[in-house]
Amino acid sequence: MIGTEPTGQPKLVVVDADDVSATAASHIARVLGDALAASTAPVHWATTGGSSAPGIYRAMKAPDVAGGLDWGRIHTWWGDDRFVPPDHPLSNVLPFNQVLLADEANGFAGLLIPATNLHPVPVPEALARGVGPAWAAARYAESLRELVPQYDIGLPVFDLVILGAGPDGHLLSVFPGSLVWDEPGLCAGVPAPTHVEPHVERVTMHPRILAAARSVLLVTSGSSKAEPLAAAWPGGDKREVPLRAARLRQATWIVDEAAAAGIRRD
Repeated sequence: MIGTEPTGQPKLVVVDADDVSATAASHIARVLGDALAASTAPVHWATTGGSSAPGIYRAMKAPDVAGGLDWGRIHTWWGDDRFVPPDHPLSNVLPFNQVLLADEANGFAGLLIPATNLHPVPVPEALARGVGPAWAAARYAESLRELVPQYDIGLPVFDLVILGAGPDGHLLSVFPGSLVWDEPGLCAGVPAPTHVEPHVERVTMHPRILAAARSVLLVTSGSSKAEPLAAAWPGGDKREVPLRAARLRQATWIVDEAAAAGIRRD
């Protein structure tokens, strides 16, 4: 059963609040660098949105962090996004574009990432066609099957998946009690949540992709995350606390003291 399948103990890294972004950025660069060194195949990672993303991206673009990686071999995906245009303030793509991408014409010192290696959720195409999140989810799933290695497990095998943590215990765009758990596919459209902001429709990858990933990184901070993290750490029903899907042996949780306050570390 999805709600009770066995997982594992993540690595917990607790740092000062001011060090969360830099620690996460270094971890991301190290994992991506190791994946590049291990094979000549393309590397695939799925990034996140939310409040943590801009700080992580600012730290990543430093030359001694991710600036030295071969971004021509790295493909970027998004674990979820809001059903808004990419230039909308709520878009998970916007901070990536604003902070991490280089704009040589305007002298912006970002990373030189080929546009062909960026794979955002096709929200703009869905909006142009007048169709909804379910259509965008189906198209995104097709792209995942086409481009990300699946080997023999039938799931895309990401080298790294980045996650945030919602104050209600959600991860990706999968909320407590979500019907996404019953979806058979790789991605799903999500109705606008009424209990947590922003109240907009979403498109999300299914949490089942996490167990297939080579590495998972959960990054969050602040006292508002203490209760859901404490509830997720011992494991249990993922439908009740979706963050429990990040309780994996290949996962690292980078959090500050406030967020880790309720986690038993004995």
